[in-house]
Amino acid sequence: MKTKARVIAMYLPQFHPIPENDRVWGKGFTEWTNVAQARPMFKGHYQPRIPADLGFYDLRMPEIRKAQADLARESGVEGFMYWHYWFGEKRMLLQRPFEEVLHSGEPNFPFCLGWANHSWMTKTWKKGGAFSKDPMIMEQRYPGKEDWIEHFNYCLPAFLDNRYIKVDEKPLFTIFDPLNIPNVKEFIECWQFLARKNGLKGIHFVGLKYGKATKEEILNKGFDAINERNMSAAMKSLDRNKYWTILKFKLRKYGFIHKYDYSKVMDKMVTEDLASSTTYPTIVSGFDRTARSGKDATVLYNCSPSTFKKHVQQIIEKVLNKDYEHRIVYLMSWNEWGEGNYMEPDIKYGHGFLDALKEIIKK
Repeated sequence: MKTKARVIAMYLPQFHPIPENDRVWGKGFTEWTNVAQARPMFKGHYQPRIPADLGFYDLRMPEIRKAQADLARESGVEGFMYWHYWFGEKRMLLQRPFEEVLHSGEPNFPFCLGWANHSWMTKTWKKGGAFSKDPMIMEQRYPGKEDWIEHFNYCLPAFLDNRYIKVDEKPLFTIFDPLNIPNVKEFIECWQFLARKNGLKGIHFVGLKYGKATKEEILNKGFDAINERNMSAAMKSLDRNKYWTILKFKLRKYGFIHKYDYSKVMDKMVTEDLASSTTYPTIVSGFDRTARSGKDATVLYNCSPSTFKKHVQQIIEKVLNKDYEHRIVYLMSWNEWGEGNYMEPDIKYGHGFLDALKEIIKK
């Protein structure tokens, strides 16, 4: 059954222990460590978030990865975008789940890669971690052209896999912070050359519109499209003025939680540019970073299957006039439990969010 849009769910491969996290946070740390310790920060605050069907899973288990794919497929998701951590000089983190998916051929579910090109700092998670004098876990580096080639060759087996998601017959590759890459235009030209050299028609590059970067700046560097994630701008637009925004951040140390009504933020995220063929919008399944950062978090409250369903409908309506190949919508996210940003069943809503997506995307 053809869906109304090509929904691609961002997928966090963090849910298994790795030595780098053990060193900083303690033996056996995963995102579940923080998720299980979260507590309500204000009246009506939905915490902790407890998984239902899949439990506190370990992504080294192939049966969990298959169950995730089955849930996603049934709800109308086209495939997963696995966040991919390449820090330069062949340094990587969290690569095991995707590598096992790639080499085993299972699950038989479409996928693509998103390069999370940012340093890992201890500030990423503040709760439940051991004290560390060194704030840097892994620094993002850009050594140059030789590293571009090594990075491409690492990704090539994925690009050649028949499960890999394509746009205009080109593998879809998303970059988290596109303008952070020195000489990014030359980087893209290099990868396009290498792709054609290896029998591909090229790479379909998407840059996440991150920070103060503009759409024009990203496209001018050689990207084919942007992923519009204007949630932060939408939040700021709801504040009285910039001074009020600054004051709210300063009041955090006194227990003032930086929170916004989910529906109001989602309404502000709907702009006319989402209908452009070079803009791929974002569906947001929720946002609540208190599990990771306590009182320093930003929270979207009043997020439920019904408010989510309205949001999905608004976004999908904006892309219906595009040709189907470019009717791409990113879903943020499939399993970012530490940010209250997930689709997987929990003990409060069960399959509510999955059913809401399915009802809009498949009807």
